[in-house]
Amino acid sequence: MDELVVILCAAPLDQSEEIAKALIEERLATCVNITGVKSYFRWEGGFCAEKEDLLIIKTRKDRTKEIISKIAELHSYEVPEILALPIIKGYDRYLEWVGGEVR
Repeated sequence: MDELVVILCAAPLDQSEEIAKALIEERLATCVNITGVKSYFRWEGGFCAEKEDLLIIKTRKDRTKEIISKIAELHSYEVPEILALPIIKGYDRYLEWVGGEVR
């Protein structure tokens, strides 16, 4: 089986569904969960607190570059948070589904 990853991406509330749908429709990802978060960070020298959505994207490692490009294309942030983390273990049937649905 191909190596699988989870990609995390924080996005504005009004953009998360568009990003998720694009990744699924283009078969770059098998599943995208969206959950609300409050993010605290420094940007351009100042303190920021924002309500955002966190996209939890399941996909194959070999699609990571394309997913990063698609998110950057659709995302309004100058520097969007996009982090790919390896999946080291999980329920075999679920992992087979994740790997099999991405094209």
